[in-house]
Amino acid sequence: MFKHDQLPLVHSSRHASRRLHRRSFAMRLFGQARAVSPTASSHTHVRHGGVSRPGEELVNLRAAEARIGELEEALSEARAAAFTDALTGALNRRGFEDAYRREVARARRHGSRLALALIDLDDFKHLNDTLGHQAGDEALVHLVTGLRAALRPSDILCRFGGEEFVVLLPETALPEAAAAISRFQRQFAARAVPGRDVVVTFSAGVVLQDLSESLADSIVRADTATYAAKRAGKNCVVTA
Repeated sequence: MFKHDQLPLVHSSRHASRRLHRRSFAMRLFGQARAVSPTASSHTHVRHGGVSRPGEELVNLRAAEARIGELEEALSEARAAAFTDALTGALNRRGFEDAYRREVARARRHGSRLALALIDLDDFKHLNDTLGHQAGDEALVHLVTGLRAALRPSDILCRFGGEEFVVLLPETALPEAAAAISRFQRQFAARAVPGRDVVVTFSAGVVLQDLSESLADSIVRADTATYAAKRAGKNCVVTA
């Protein structure tokens, strides 16, 4: 059912539009630079008799385009880093809240369902205390790697804090969301943390998003269901 991509695909037409915008911007920059540089202008006149060299202008234009492209890429990388958990690569809270607003708005427009699952690793403190924090970090990465392989492109994964993760499942009814998380839970419990002879499990609470409630209220309901799963013996899914 699932396959997850962190970043949305960008339509090729957007790339084409961006290239045209970049070239236009570079031409304006290059034109302004020539207009405000009397030294360069007179120097060109002396050397070339007032005739500009098209080849040199093309080189400068391409250099300006390349620089703009580098700045755009750096800005994109900085934005991605600001919205991503450094350890696991999942969205952080800031990134999730941004994605959540978009999905709620889409669900309201189309009248579609939106499910939310809260996942909490079982006995995580014990794992850290007995095997060390490095083992704990590896368990977190192990969980996210498995979830990414299982989630759909439309599903959204966030490290909400510590050993807690939130999965947002657009256009998904509550029974379907619970079944999907339960299926992944069985797969996850059957695989040891890579490089270690240890298996970790998780408890999860799954709720159907009420589009009139806040994200905080939804998380509280999912958290209550997760604690019910813990009390029921852990390594299980509870809906609310």
